[in-house]
Amino acid sequence: MNPTFYPLLDALRRMGVDPVSIDQAVKETERSGRTIRDVLINDHIVTESELTKAAADGFGYAHADLADYPLDDEALAKVPLSLILRHRVVGLSMTATELILGITDPADVMAIDDVRAATGMVVRPVVVARSEVRKIIERLQREGSDFAESTAGEIERSVAEAEELEQTSEDAPVVRYVSSLIEQAIQNRASDLHLEPTENEMRVRYRIDGVLHELDSVPRGVQASLLSRIKIMSNIDITERRIPQNGRVTVRVGRRAVDLRVATLPTVWGEKIVMRVLDTGGVELDINKLGFTEHNFDLYGGAFSKPHGMVLVTGPTGSGKSTTLYATLSAISEPTINIITVEDPVEYRLPGINQVQVNQKAGLTFAAVLPAILRSDPDVVLIGEIRDKDTAQIAVEAALTGHLVLSTLHTNDAPGAITRLTEMGIEPFLVGSSIDCVLAQRLARKLCDWCKVEYAPTAEELGNVNWPVELLGMPERLWRPGGCRSCSATGYRGRAALHEVMRVSQEIEALAVARAPSSEIQKVAIGQGLRTLRVDGYTKCLDGKTSIQEVLRVSV
Repeated sequence: MNPTFYPLLDALRRMGVDPVSIDQAVKETERSGRTIRDVLINDHIVTESELTKAAADGFGYAHADLADYPLDDEALAKVPLSLILRHRVVGLSMTATELILGITDPADVMAIDDVRAATGMVVRPVVVARSEVRKIIERLQREGSDFAESTAGEIERSVAEAEELEQTSEDAPVVRYVSSLIEQAIQNRASDLHLEPTENEMRVRYRIDGVLHELDSVPRGVQASLLSRIKIMSNIDITERRIPQNGRVTVRVGRRAVDLRVATLPTVWGEKIVMRVLDTGGVELDINKLGFTEHNFDLYGGAFSKPHGMVLVTGPTGSGKSTTLYATLSAISEPTINIITVEDPVEYRLPGINQVQVNQKAGLTFAAVLPAILRSDPDVVLIGEIRDKDTAQIAVEAALTGHLVLSTLHTNDAPGAITRLTEMGIEPFLVGSSIDCVLAQRLARKLCDWCKVEYAPTAEELGNVNWPVELLGMPERLWRPGGCRSCSATGYRGRAALHEVMRVSQEIEALAVARAPSSEIQKVAIGQGLRTLRVDGYTKCLDGKTSIQEVLRVSV
């Protein structure tokens, strides 16, 4: 049972509700996974009105019946639509400096903080019934649907009329909704915003700390207008719905300019849109602050400090590869060396470094621009990603001719990079002699420092997760997630990198020439000091940075 519900249960007992029924409701919640609210109301233990009064009493707030409450349209419009949908809150009335906010869950302190931040006003919460707030939300969504019906036809007819939509009043429901979605995504540290059409509605989700969270569902009638608005903002052809498209838009949040990379994907129910938030304002580019253990940093640092050779960073999309490479560039950047990068797209602008952005339409691909870069007298070359044989061949040749080459590759672990390049068609002897180091990386959610819970692990638990006793010993204490206002009750806030560093020794080079499978290369590398992603994750569990469950989630 979530501790935030204890004040509600105590208030119900003070109201005279049968304590046995309350205890049974708690057990049913733990057994079935239903919320305590649903159990109390649907099992007819209390009415919604009684539950609302108890919630207000338990948390020390006033309560109001919206059926008899005169709503203020100005106060209602003051709260961004995304916050209304996410937290189930509504603005009831307001003065010059104070906003009376109707809330359905008084334990959701983030709701009050988010509204305070979005409006800049003093927020006075009042507990209201969820069914009444639902009616208000349905009315707002109908207004959005009416807007969609009135504009969708014009959108489809011509681009000229689409430009007219772009100049629509900022008060239009769809325009306000898109703006509030983007603003809320940035405020909540989301890395991606997903709009996914289904048979009857469109689902809206955020990816925060690597995990998707469902935010809202939008009526299907609004879908066309919503997608068109986003396409217009990002300069995407709104008349083309049959093929994937890419775009980019810059939005201002406060005093910051934040770039969004927009990608569309046709599905059976319509176009899906994903907006990647390229907010580099809070990104740490200090190589010493990326969470390397001393063992791994000695291996990795020894590789990028060399004047030539290839250093590869591997991992899936969104695993922090670009951040690691940029931090590496920052560590080696000096006025005495020439650093050139070729990327798609350029995500971080670094002073003193020549950065080239790929332009597929103009024919400026990785393979096309790399020869020109090598003729520009570079000391260090960063290639955003090795995607094909041509790019890989040029990268290998550059590493063998006196350049330090940094790049990324999509493989599951560090040894897999050797076999991956061979599979691309690069001669095995060139692979073994050009690569100096491979770093595999994953991002695991960090435990919230405010609420993480210390516990003593049992031998059985450690045995079930194959804890490496020979390397790390038997831990006396570990930590698991709790839940508080700072982490939105998830128990996690932020992410930490897990690393696997493999230096290419003479033995590994011989295995590469012999086309040995990655499993054999891994065995030799472990014997020479490689610590796998999971072992590195367990090391960070000992430091209280993450949990065993999180390490198991992101590593193999």
